[in-house]
Amino acid sequence: MAPDRSPDESTRDEKPVDAPRSPRTSSIDPGGPYARYVLGVLTLVYVINFLDRQILSILAERIKADLHVTDAQMGFLYGTAFAVFYAIFGIPLGRLADVWDRRRLISWGLTFWSAMTTLSGLAQGFVHLALARIGVGVGEASASPAAYSLLSDCYPRARRATVLALYSSGIYIGSGLGLGIGGLIVDRWDAAFAGGVSPFGLRGWQVAFFVVGVPGLLLALWVRSLREPQRGTIDGIISAPEAHPFREFFREMSSVLPPLTIFRLRQLGATPRTIGLNVASALMLSLAAILFTRLLGTPAQWWSLALGAYAAVSWSQSLAIRDRAGFALIFRTPALHFSNLGFAFLSFTGYGTGFWIAPFFVRIHGMSPTRVGLLVGGAAAVGGWLGVSFGGFLADRLRMKDPRGRLYVGMLNAILPLPLTLAMLWTPDTRVAFVLSLPLYVMSALWLGPGTSTVQDLVLPRLRAVASAGFLLVVTLVGLALGPYTMGRLSMATGDLRWGISIGLTANLVAFVLLLLAARDLPAAESTRIERAVAAGEPI
Repeated sequence: MAPDRSPDESTRDEKPVDAPRSPRTSSIDPGGPYARYVLGVLTLVYVINFLDRQILSILAERIKADLHVTDAQMGFLYGTAFAVFYAIFGIPLGRLADVWDRRRLISWGLTFWSAMTTLSGLAQGFVHLALARIGVGVGEASASPAAYSLLSDCYPRARRATVLALYSSGIYIGSGLGLGIGGLIVDRWDAAFAGGVSPFGLRGWQVAFFVVGVPGLLLALWVRSLREPQRGTIDGIISAPEAHPFREFFREMSSVLPPLTIFRLRQLGATPRTIGLNVASALMLSLAAILFTRLLGTPAQWWSLALGAYAAVSWSQSLAIRDRAGFALIFRTPALHFSNLGFAFLSFTGYGTGFWIAPFFVRIHGMSPTRVGLLVGGAAAVGGWLGVSFGGFLADRLRMKDPRGRLYVGMLNAILPLPLTLAMLWTPDTRVAFVLSLPLYVMSALWLGPGTSTVQDLVLPRLRAVASAGFLLVVTLVGLALGPYTMGRLSMATGDLRWGISIGLTANLVAFVLLLLAARDLPAAESTRIERAVAAGEPI
């Protein structure tokens, strides 16, 4: 069935390469010195991004004791509370990145999430900390879609997997620093005031949030000084500047936030059938949330997931009406669907083990947070950086020989970490477990460059940020919202964190099958993207 027509459907034209530049943009030598400078600054932003996100892992045992929360609730705080709002706000912020100044957007978002990280240190209970983590998720949603788009305009297609992998190395450097800094602060502070009253009655985990939150406020000023590259020049498809970018942002926001979703669909001229399907999806997701709450408890987990899924449904309906070409490329490309889901299931085990590995060493091997933070954090930073960098390099090399080369790297990532993770979990020797954590981080990080660059190559330049937001929506809902929570629930059910993580590793087998399906259709999908967009009404 053809999508409904929109009364305000976008009429942006794709201009030829010699179109005049917007005064807000500038020419950047593709892959040149300034492009490398931009890559360095944005990678540092991503380091701060994951430092603020991952520090919760090393603080988990102290927070559990002080705020009286369970493993499942900790998984919710790290995963779902952050992920759902990161995913939902990533869509309108991704749209804003496609039509506005990307460096300013990243700068504003960095300021907001750094402030919310600092406020996490003032939490007096589970609800307070959950609200602060939601704020961190909303702020961080501004960064990656805009960064993916900006870097894709600084580097040619043949180098994008490597470049986006180097950017993504910030995940592991930031995660490692989060573990190391958090463990050091919490141990030193609590030891210093073990026998008396600390300043303002603060605990070590609260101070740790303060320490990591403040640097982001300063980095935001640096990001604002970057130059904005001309959008689409490298690909020869330059989009005309958007006259009212924030109008587009608020329109996109109304497409994902209930009850504005219904009003937005009506404004776009949706048929009664489309609106009926939207309402039906809301009812079905609500019933699912009620059912899972009764079976498993933790209502916040399931209602948050229902909200995220409903936002995805509403956004797809809205996009189908107002941007047929965008809908066709993002929602009618099976290779993109299978690829996004495959990488999302890799992130399920990546986020799950990434969160629980520090509590595993503290709980199973009796290590102090300081030692775990330094050793495991160091392994995460070094191993993750090596893995994500090599994964991007290998993906670009394989793609020169076969369009599916990047997906082959994802398949390797699905298989190689399994024996390493199981060996690390079940060896009784603490030193062996620590040694195994290094190659484990290397093998688990291969997929990031291939995953992000695959999305960029399957859509038009004007859709890169919003398509990346869609990719991140799937990755965060499947990986971040479900991975840590599920492994925490399995830990509670089995009474052993090792079993919780081990059972969760089966997600990698699902990822392998999905990436295999994506590889079957990817060459045709990539080579026909412009033709399919034109057939859907794209004026190129």
